[in-house]
Amino acid sequence: MLNLLALSFEGELAPSLDLQCLSPGRKPPDGWGVGYYPGSEPAATVLKEAAPQPGGIRSELVRTWETLESSIFLLHLRSATWGPITEANTQPFCRSAWGRDWLMAHSGSLEQRLPSLPGAHFEPVGSTDSEALFCRLLDWMQQQGWRSLGDVDAPRLRDWLDEMNGLGPLTLVLSDGRDLCLYADRTGATHCWLWQVSPPYERLILGDSDLTLDLTRRGAKSRKGVIVSTQPLESRTEVPANWTQVPPSTLVMVRQGAIRAEVLPPSTQAKEAPKPALAAEFEARRRLRRPPEAPIRVMDVRHRTVYRYARPVERSAHLLRLTPMHDRLQTLLSHEVTLSAGTTRAEYDDVFGNRVRRVLVETPYTELVLEAHSRVELLDTDPLGYHPLRMRSTLPLVWMPWQSNMLQPYLLPPELPDTQLEELLEYAMSFARRNDFDLLDTLLDMNFSIYKEYRYEQGTTTLNTTPFDVYSSRRGVCQDFANVFICLARLLGVPARYVCGYLYTGPKHANTAQAEASHAWVQVYLPEVGWKGFDPTNGILTQTHHVRVAVGRQYSDATPNTGTIYLGGGSEKLEVSVRCEPVTPGSE
Repeated sequence: MLNLLALSFEGELAPSLDLQCLSPGRKPPDGWGVGYYPGSEPAATVLKEAAPQPGGIRSELVRTWETLESSIFLLHLRSATWGPITEANTQPFCRSAWGRDWLMAHSGSLEQRLPSLPGAHFEPVGSTDSEALFCRLLDWMQQQGWRSLGDVDAPRLRDWLDEMNGLGPLTLVLSDGRDLCLYADRTGATHCWLWQVSPPYERLILGDSDLTLDLTRRGAKSRKGVIVSTQPLESRTEVPANWTQVPPSTLVMVRQGAIRAEVLPPSTQAKEAPKPALAAEFEARRRLRRPPEAPIRVMDVRHRTVYRYARPVERSAHLLRLTPMHDRLQTLLSHEVTLSAGTTRAEYDDVFGNRVRRVLVETPYTELVLEAHSRVELLDTDPLGYHPLRMRSTLPLVWMPWQSNMLQPYLLPPELPDTQLEELLEYAMSFARRNDFDLLDTLLDMNFSIYKEYRYEQGTTTLNTTPFDVYSSRRGVCQDFANVFICLARLLGVPARYVCGYLYTGPKHANTAQAEASHAWVQVYLPEVGWKGFDPTNGILTQTHHVRVAVGRQYSDATPNTGTIYLGGGSEKLEVSVRCEPVTPGSE
């Protein structure tokens, strides 16, 4: 029988739990309990039952209770070893400390019950080894001055649990309402399995002969999550169950469905083992916190656009945004645009500061060729090299009235149904909560997550595809990923704008399609810093590989070419090619 199950997902989850082990004719466990944190508050709710009877009302509540909604869940099925079968001895156990409720569940049985130490602040209510261990752990944390799992030194906690593990089998999960901590027994007497759930999915049901867990019965929210279990559960939908056994004596920290840290035993680390696989993604996110400084580059860009029509176009007008920007981080050394037909009637800066050419073609044509050749010096070598702010920037941001007025076009999310915006807001808030509402860490996490979890797939979206569509399907192209990032940032009150330009990927990049056409990314406005570039398609900050051409609220404000055909044309064929290459010194 499964003994222990724990969940941590980004945003709130409303699962349905069917305890089939309580069905008539089945031998029920000695007790069961479910603990969770409703409303993302640090106050826990625990529903448990000792010596359950088949068909009991409490087990029916867990299956149908509409208010069973949280980011974190702990489930424990008890086989009694220590203490009588009572509510006091039924897990998960709950204690209030340091402004939050703590939940703990233990799989295994210590050889002896830990006595309460003199002057201990926490004392057990029941008589189990598990609750005594829980109280001893909280007392030890108090001695260290830790008030939450976010404060914990993970290696020291792993060492302490490893010492306790010497008293008997110990697989444990612990939560403070924000983080979920798990420790895998070092002896192998009890096992710990982990499944990193990745969207998209419409249904996600898993279980065994004792229970069925339906994570999407009350609404399919396609979210990332981590499921921990002492026994792999079978997937009952098309989503494959990719369980990974947590190595013995390993501690893992999870927040909002993402692994924050993984600590292997010292003996393994001493053998120069590869980095822990579970936390590799988290380590990659941390490296983005300070990217290495890039060299100054001079980039040569050739952008060729060809329009072909079935019938001659008699008259047309076009707006061209093909001139790279010229500012303190990007110097335009030369620029030239040639047209196979038509004349430039005006050049001006639009309201977003983009250089625009207005072209009128009044002679019939079946083919129109536009070519832009630019040479640009890129100076944005260290995007996070600005001086530290006077204080840590946290969400929500507060703007002066005149700042808010100026930034308003970049704060308004797209017009979507309220239900879709609410789900996207909950998704955006999961990044903020995961990063303690730190502004920069939240943005870096969003940027990397879109890169890691969304699939670059051409031909799956159109200009009418919404950010919610992309969020739901987890696929698209650079324009779509930029739109998702912009929507999430604005829902968090962070000004964000769309950027169109060019990207140098290098000859060996896995996705050269990004460099063969215009590229899209995002700039966000950071207080006392200014506009900073984030490229969610590649999970990086913009430096000297990105050539900025135009910015705006959305794609239509920054598109390279727009036009109107007044007469003729018929069906249209479009060809676009971009070549973006660094200029080697001495070749100028």
